[in-house]
Amino acid sequence: MNFEETYLNDNILDALYDMHFEEMTPVQEKCIPEILDGRDMIGVAQTGTGKTAAYLLPILSMLDDGGYPKDAVNCIIMAPTRELAQQIDQAMQGFGYYLDGISSVAVYGGNDGNRFDQEMRGLKMGADVIIATPGRLLSHIRMGYVDLSHLSFFVLDEADRMLDMGFSDDILQIAKLLPQDRQTIMFSATMPNKIQDLARTLLYNPIEVKIAVSKPAEKIQQSAYVCYEPQKLGIIRHLFKAGELERVIIFSGKKDKVKDITRELQRNHINCASMHSDLTQQERDDVMYRFKAGQVNVLVATDIVARGIDIDDILMVINYDVPRDVEDYVHRIGRTARAQRDGVAVTFVSDTDMRYFFNIERFLGKEITKNPLPEGLGEPPVYQPAPARKQSRGRGGKGRNGKRYSNKKRNSHHKSSSKPKTE
Repeated sequence: MNFEETYLNDNILDALYDMHFEEMTPVQEKCIPEILDGRDMIGVAQTGTGKTAAYLLPILSMLDDGGYPKDAVNCIIMAPTRELAQQIDQAMQGFGYYLDGISSVAVYGGNDGNRFDQEMRGLKMGADVIIATPGRLLSHIRMGYVDLSHLSFFVLDEADRMLDMGFSDDILQIAKLLPQDRQTIMFSATMPNKIQDLARTLLYNPIEVKIAVSKPAEKIQQSAYVCYEPQKLGIIRHLFKAGELERVIIFSGKKDKVKDITRELQRNHINCASMHSDLTQQERDDVMYRFKAGQVNVLVATDIVARGIDIDDILMVINYDVPRDVEDYVHRIGRTARAQRDGVAVTFVSDTDMRYFFNIERFLGKEITKNPLPEGLGEPPVYQPAPARKQSRGRGGKGRNGKRYSNKKRNSHHKSSSKPKTE
């Protein structure tokens, strides 16, 4: 199905034409008509499925069609991290190229005072669309100049991550300030009990759209090293000694490991930089700019950049440790083999991570090639994929005619004071 077959207005379709977007992804095909019809929605979809456009396009189309208050906040899009908020803001600029009357402001922490003042001016003037991290938006709200009484659209992107990061209370505080007849749209990569609880609290008679976790692109050459933890740095040295590797991302789940790997690469004169939560926003922006510009060859990062960062020319992804969830593995290695390119993904599987890697192989339906350890590193552990005990599921268990499609009244549904569990 292509975008021309929807009720998206002409200004949105013109922008999509300029961007060479024609065919909708499955999540866009399922979500756009329902959002245009004013339905609350919960979408279960991973990054890379086109979910940002799935909610941005219909919302921008409806705002452009008119019938919404001027100089008022009409839409809030919540994101768990500054990086995702920045990406949504960039998409907003592209999709809204021909929407002269629609304003937006991105609101996220970790910036200097000048940035805060810019955000404050945008909020006071009543930007149509606010793209925000929860904590930063609450800071502005508490200062008393944010009026959310006219809001029509409330979007939660990567809701599972927001709850994992402890934003549940912040989201509920913001939701209490919103009109009852708003349209609420929630996207999550997974659907644990805490997300279902939040959905019951915030959404009215929602439609549920599920897009199965996609398997990695066939063009990604996947392999693994079975090793003990102390052998991992030796494998890193071997990989970078074997060839002039560029455009590489190395992922680790812990920021201390990221720092250790970066120091080791720097000792071996590898042009690298690290990305983790201890960096200020300005430092993160500088690292990403230098990496995208080719001034840095290797990015060593926590999962903060596994989701929502669009870099098309990554040649290799190295998982320094095995992600606990299949979805996270797919997100990580999905940074490579983009835009019709080939890519390589290598994972280090320690003796304590074997059961997690077995879950990944089971999801893929195949055994991933195990590389022999480089000479001089000793013997590897024996790969025993069967889990010793049942694993906890955790969070990985699984219009063109110009008409405005008005929201449906919710009556007293949003008056419920019950709070979702914050596991």
